[in-house]
Amino acid sequence: MTFFQRLFRKPDRGIAPHLYRQIVALARQPHWYVEGEVADSVDGRFDMIAAVLAMVLLRLEGEAGAVAPSTWIAECFVEDMDGQLRQIGIGDIVVGKHIGKMMGMLGGRLGAYRAGLAAGDLKSALVRNVYRGHAPADAALAHVEAGLVALRARFDAASVAAILSTGLPE
Repeated sequence: MTFFQRLFRKPDRGIAPHLYRQIVALARQPHWYVEGEVADSVDGRFDMIAAVLAMVLLRLEGEAGAVAPSTWIAECFVEDMDGQLRQIGIGDIVVGKHIGKMMGMLGGRLGAYRAGLAAGDLKSALVRNVYRGHAPADAALAHVEAGLVALRARFDAASVAAILSTGLPE
């Protein structure tokens, strides 16, 4: 392998790209946007991807052997968001700044969802992070909360080894 091939080759991230594709597929399910009243917009889709990604990262959090895969999943998120920003016309000069802001938003959401899950109530975190401060109808909020809690329970029911070898449980 030549120097340039080594320099420009993508690292092997194992199952992380597959997991990230599953996360995006879960976040794009129509029920979030219809019953859950999440805005079907660039921001709304980002918010749902971040919410589902947070549920996965929180499941992997603190597990032996999951640090590298969690990092790789986050790298997949960064690559996806970079591509999305470029596609909507954000220039090279400011893409990095936007990505930094998005990663900060993801970090804040991880903390908010971690605390909400521990307290058994995600509603305030969802209003702030998915609905951007504008509370939807109670039924819509309950739908999104129940859906994310159900995803987290499904992820918790699977071993980390299984998730890291075959992907997210159905």
